[in-house]
Amino acid sequence: MDEFQDHYAVLGLQRDASAEEIRRAYHRKARKLHPDVSQETGATELFLQLQKAYEVLSDPAQRAAYDQTLPPISAPPLATLSILYSRPSLVHIREPQLIYTLIELSPPENAPVGPGLPLNICLVIDRSTSMQGERMDMVKATALELVRQLRPEDSLSIVVFNDRAETLVSASQRLNRHAIEEQIRHIIPSGGTEIFHGLEAGYMEVRSKATRNAANHIILITDGRTYGDEEQCMLIADQAAVAGIGISALGIGEEWNDALLDNLTSRTGGSSTYVAQPGDIKEFLWQKFNGLGKVYAERVNLEVLFKSGVELTYAFRLSPDVAPLQVSSPIALGGIPQKANMTVLLELKVPPLYGTTDSLPLAEGRFILDIPVASRSGYSLPLTLARPVSAKPVIQPPPTRLLQAMSRLKLYRLQERAQQKLAEGQSESATRHLQNLATHLFAQGKQDLARAVLDEIEYIQHNKQISEKGKKRIKYGTRALLLPAGYLDSQPVD
Repeated sequence: MDEFQDHYAVLGLQRDASAEEIRRAYHRKARKLHPDVSQETGATELFLQLQKAYEVLSDPAQRAAYDQTLPPISAPPLATLSILYSRPSLVHIREPQLIYTLIELSPPENAPVGPGLPLNICLVIDRSTSMQGERMDMVKATALELVRQLRPEDSLSIVVFNDRAETLVSASQRLNRHAIEEQIRHIIPSGGTEIFHGLEAGYMEVRSKATRNAANHIILITDGRTYGDEEQCMLIADQAAVAGIGISALGIGEEWNDALLDNLTSRTGGSSTYVAQPGDIKEFLWQKFNGLGKVYAERVNLEVLFKSGVELTYAFRLSPDVAPLQVSSPIALGGIPQKANMTVLLELKVPPLYGTTDSLPLAEGRFILDIPVASRSGYSLPLTLARPVSAKPVIQPPPTRLLQAMSRLKLYRLQERAQQKLAEGQSESATRHLQNLATHLFAQGKQDLARAVLDEIEYIQHNKQISEKGKKRIKYGTRALLLPAGYLDSQPVD
């Protein structure tokens, strides 16, 4: 008899089986395998194995000694990782080459779906003079509706700011809805815009109630351009990232600084959104509130070291929401929704390849994530990126999903290049990029956005610069093309 037989497998049990489960399994199988009953070939040997398994596992001391001889239990992963590359191999050439990789993080198929994380949210609302009228009315009306939807376990704080900040509602899970609603109704716009003061106060409120098992988030709402405090805003964003606090931003109208808000939010795994009309404010806030708590994993970060002179030149999150990412490690990625995926596209620049190397390591790292439903904090998922190297190019199209992502991202990057050329004073080069963009948009049936690009080309030809309205409409319009299928059709273009 094989003394190294798997006694648990013989009984058909898992290693954590109780004494009663072991007893019942033994008697059930013994009735079937007893030599006086079973005519099955090898029944006697199987019965002897069954007796040996029961003898060991029914005795606590023998079971403990036996368990020590077994390899560690291989627990199923709490998240799965898939990687696609834009090319099957790199090539031995004396110039740099680009390679794209699409990385997807997913919950396991049988992942539990909880009721949603408690919310720990601060609304940081610009109350400068430019917010008066319909903009502020819509913000206040939506905030009132959101307050009425909060659960007992949720924490809400509200900060308003102009050239200084005021905390209207301090973070608390014992919400006095009537008092909060009165505070919201009495917000009166006045003064200028200094985002740092509002952001700092909002950060302090969220941090005071932050836990690893909550959705800790700041939602910044502004329509103005802050001046002189941009670096201070970035420092707050960096502190928030370390504390596991996300920042999302809503820019209303045309006068706010989109580059600042993108930089601010990307440092924490959040995103910025543009709305041209006050009526769209409600939809943004509802989507953000509904999505924040309904996550499988929170505070997802990528810690990565690129090898062999490889450089990360661009990073973009394609889902669950679209946003440019930082290219320095650690890269904050946000959260993974319940029963959905997180998808990230990386552009890597590989230096000239010499010699006879058969393969090239590109990067080593790991994803770090908190999984509240599994009570796991700091769960680690290793990442290795590498490619074969060949003497000649291997002609093979990229995987369809990666090709589609690259195709849609190309349109967004065309407008990025156009804006870069304008910043360098090269208006003719910028218009060529925009003309190329308009052609692609017309080909894809995006007539409204394509015409907006053509209008902006004419504006640039007369003014040598892009208009703020056109800039944001094109930037966020092409960014919206990266959203999952079916989402874009429900969104307004302007």
